[in-house]
Amino acid sequence: MINRIVLIVLDSAGIGDLPDADKYGDIGTNTIKHCLDFMGSDFVLPNMAKLGLYKLLEENKIADKDIIGSYGKMMTKAPAKDTIAGHWEMMGYIIDKAMPVYPNGFPKEIIETYEKSIGTKIIGNCPASGTEIINKLGDEHLRTGYPIVYTSADSVFQVACHEERFGLQKLYDICKIARQIMSGDNAIGRIIARPFIGSNGKYARTENRKDYSLSPKNTVLDDLKAAGGETIAIGKIEDIFNFCGITKSFHTRTNADGMKETLEQIKNKADKKTLIFTNLVDFDMLWGHRRDAAAYAKGLKDFDDLLPQLINSLDNQDMLIITADHGCDPAYKKHTDHTREFVPLLVYGKFLKQNVDLGIRGSLSDIGQTIADIFDLKAKENGESFKREI
Repeated sequence: MINRIVLIVLDSAGIGDLPDADKYGDIGTNTIKHCLDFMGSDFVLPNMAKLGLYKLLEENKIADKDIIGSYGKMMTKAPAKDTIAGHWEMMGYIIDKAMPVYPNGFPKEIIETYEKSIGTKIIGNCPASGTEIINKLGDEHLRTGYPIVYTSADSVFQVACHEERFGLQKLYDICKIARQIMSGDNAIGRIIARPFIGSNGKYARTENRKDYSLSPKNTVLDDLKAAGGETIAIGKIEDIFNFCGITKSFHTRTNADGMKETLEQIKNKADKKTLIFTNLVDFDMLWGHRRDAAAYAKGLKDFDDLLPQLINSLDNQDMLIITADHGCDPAYKKHTDHTREFVPLLVYGKFLKQNVDLGIRGSLSDIGQTIADIFDLKAKENGESFKREI
């Protein structure tokens, strides 16, 4: 009997372009493969190999007899390639239309309403890389006090302000105002506070990012919480789900912090049906969007090195799932946004079957449906459980 599930999302670790990648301009992408290829044939992830990773890459790095996990690929059904759509779909809620995006910046009427509401003008209002725009407009921001507003190919309204000179709480407050404004037809997926520090054209973002998301409808998190279970959110999970269906949350800032907290939570005895849901954001935020294949590969290796400790910490009634929410291929140079890819599905439990090919799954909701199946919750509308296969 499985009493606890540990679900870890390697944010953006896609594993090959989806059949509809052409509609997103992402043909030929493969985040994990291209990161590993960049490092050369001697660069191997031995512990994820034991869970079946290289089966998904169609590379013979390990004998079948040594594979201790189950493995597969999952397709995204949602018409989007962003964090919210991916995580919501994992928990059984699939958006039926893409959230609005603003590739040319936000309309004049939105900006004027926002400026009036926060009592100051803004600068920027364009699609941009977060690291580039603060170095470009940071000096002007310090001189005028005007917040920097920008977006990307994702459904995001991002506000960057100097953490010390502008104030962190003040930044959070004006992001909450943006969340109220961006509703209705303009119901953008996330408002993101992007604090930074520095001076004289040299600026760096801090770890105090905060997301203000929309709320999903009726996810497995809601069902598990309503049934008296525990849903423990680690990383930015609480932001992605706007706290819906979450019983405890730990807002960690980095991959290392996220894994440290995950290991701490595993130490606690699960006396009720429990889901530990962790997002490791550095893959996406620090390395994917910045197209840094070497750093991305090293991040995968750091996670792989920690995997034995994680596996050894699991109880007999625990199940581990490792996956991703979308791609963000550092080798792809046509843009710096997310990429439309399959995501890996790696599953392990001390008393689960080994070396099971779970195939190509039709939706990320297969994870949520499996969680519902294992925890005897009401079946979700979306997804197919793989409980019987493992």
